[in-house]
Amino acid sequence: MSNDPLLQPYQLKHLTLKNRIMTTSHEPAYPEDGMPKERYRAYHEERARAGLGMTMTAGSAAVSRDSPPVFNNILAYRDEVVPWMKQVVDSCHEHGCAVMIQLTHLGRRTGWNKGDWLPVVSPSHNREPAHRAFPKKLEDWDIERIVSDYADAAERMQAAGLDGIELQAYGHLMDQFWSPLTNTLDTPYGGSLENRLRFSMEVLGAIRKRVGNEFIVGIRYTADEVSEGGITAEEGIEISRYLKNSGLVDFLNVIRGHIDTDPGLSDVIPVQGMRSAPFLDFAGEVRKATGMPTFYAARVPDVATARHAIGAGLVDLVGMTRAHMADPHIIRKIIEGREDDIRPCVGATYCLDRIYQGGDALCMHNAATGRELSMPHDIPAAESKRKVIIVGAGPAGLEAARVAAERGHTVTVFEATAEPGGQMRLAAQSPRRREMISIIDWRMAQCNKHNIEFRFNTLAEADDILAENPDVVIIATGGLPHTEVLEQGNDLVVSSWDIISRSEQPGKNVLIYDDAGDHAALQAAEVIADTGANVEIMTPDRSFAPEVMAMNLVPYMRSLQDKNVSFTVTYRLKAVEKDGNRLLATVGSDYSELRKQCSYDQVIVNHGTIPLDELYFELKSQSSNLGSVDHEALIAGKQQNLNSNPEASFQLFRIGDAVSARNTHAAIYDALRLMKDI
Repeated sequence: MSNDPLLQPYQLKHLTLKNRIMTTSHEPAYPEDGMPKERYRAYHEERARAGLGMTMTAGSAAVSRDSPPVFNNILAYRDEVVPWMKQVVDSCHEHGCAVMIQLTHLGRRTGWNKGDWLPVVSPSHNREPAHRAFPKKLEDWDIERIVSDYADAAERMQAAGLDGIELQAYGHLMDQFWSPLTNTLDTPYGGSLENRLRFSMEVLGAIRKRVGNEFIVGIRYTADEVSEGGITAEEGIEISRYLKNSGLVDFLNVIRGHIDTDPGLSDVIPVQGMRSAPFLDFAGEVRKATGMPTFYAARVPDVATARHAIGAGLVDLVGMTRAHMADPHIIRKIIEGREDDIRPCVGATYCLDRIYQGGDALCMHNAATGRELSMPHDIPAAESKRKVIIVGAGPAGLEAARVAAERGHTVTVFEATAEPGGQMRLAAQSPRRREMISIIDWRMAQCNKHNIEFRFNTLAEADDILAENPDVVIIATGGLPHTEVLEQGNDLVVSSWDIISRSEQPGKNVLIYDDAGDHAALQAAEVIADTGANVEIMTPDRSFAPEVMAMNLVPYMRSLQDKNVSFTVTYRLKAVEKDGNRLLATVGSDYSELRKQCSYDQVIVNHGTIPLDELYFELKSQSSNLGSVDHEALIAGKQQNLNSNPEASFQLFRIGDAVSARNTHAAIYDALRLMKDI
């Protein structure tokens, strides 16, 4: 038996969990037609196979038709969910991993123009800022119907063989009843705390009548809304005791905060640069006050934090959900004494931000997550050894090198600068985003374990590559800022990179023209605003920084809003000209023939990158595939066998921003899906 607190078994009612780590309920938006089909199953099974003690599915599964699946939720109100969930359960149980599901009614946290176009319902007419729907105030027949829906859904989950269920009560209908901010009902469901808890007690009672006392039923809930007029910490402790004394609940999963706004959501689920495990001690207070099995999950990015949570007796189970998206094999690596091989979660929260924009959850730097049916987490060895030359040691180049080495190939990497990292090193210049460099550090550590040869400070030319007699050449040279976007005055502007890297000093009255909408513009704005300068961020789009997305936008706004920063949308920078010691900017619009002029002392253009592709084109005609990619083979996970130039001895490919300006995930995915079959 290990002495590691994380590897100790835990008895939850009749269920023995083999360790103390779980993934909490989250909706990666992988369902198809509301059902958890093969992609969903494979995602959870990967973590189960690697030793996870318990996986919680859905975040959350909808119990009623008037809880539309705004996050592509599992539809727990349909009978056909049972066999699909059974497949998920059976596949995880084969590996000794317990499985639960989170059930909910979203209440006002959804949109009426989703699903069946039924009115959103809540205990008040108060709209949730994040989802904007004005809800119908619940009537008695709505409450009766939804209570029955919860019981029906729980019965379906029991029939599917799940080990238990968790009810969601933070930001959803259940705690919309609890909070004075969202409950304006009269008695018996409004007013006193007992009345506000009545709906939850009726739901729990109805569930118990259906599934019996042996089936595990827990609740994930806010025990302190941290919002004026909302549930206080004292009231949250009282609610916790009330839940315990009801005898209807088997475990508590504690949240602190509110999620009705983007800033509130980011405090509950912190992004990079924010405190790790921010309300772990509070969860410990709930455990102490109730004596109940208590779970915790919120920014537990590493094993050390998880180990502290359990070892200090603060909670009984700890959730490492985003961490398992970065590396689903955490438990296996702990058991094998390979904690330094764990791919770190960098808190980029690309996963959640994609969901909140209607996409599916993808990890910033693990392109196999969510693609388990087509992408490997463990790289298989190749049938024959080849010599691979990679040019560029940014995220794409390092991922290509790592995968090639794990395939058993001999790998050499050329890098023009003194250090690896490319644009990641630039992103990490911001103290709040310094975790991004772990994307590079982890890959360098993996490469060094495979004895990959790196040639830094080497600007590779075609003759250098040919002299190596390679079998495969990968161009991962990235790109440089593209600022040639104006009708005139391109020579008068600087790039966002110039500001972030401090190669250009900020002006006093600065225009940042951003039509890329990514982090670079806002990072540059932070650098400039910190000097006390006036900063205007202008975009031709109808909203600014769309590529940054909701949760990552929060720390930027907190950093910028108390400084001299303004945002101008729907205007396009046309030209810049000298005006004495100032710059005169001509501004237009895509909506009209408008032209106006504004004066600044510095103009910054953020327009993505232009590929550094000269070396690729020099080598293209000398390669066997003439640089071409067989897209059908790439998508199908087969080898690249195009041979348009049989006399040539090497294949040539380019990846990442050397192809076109995209993002880190795209660059890493380029590398993984190409190299896994080389």
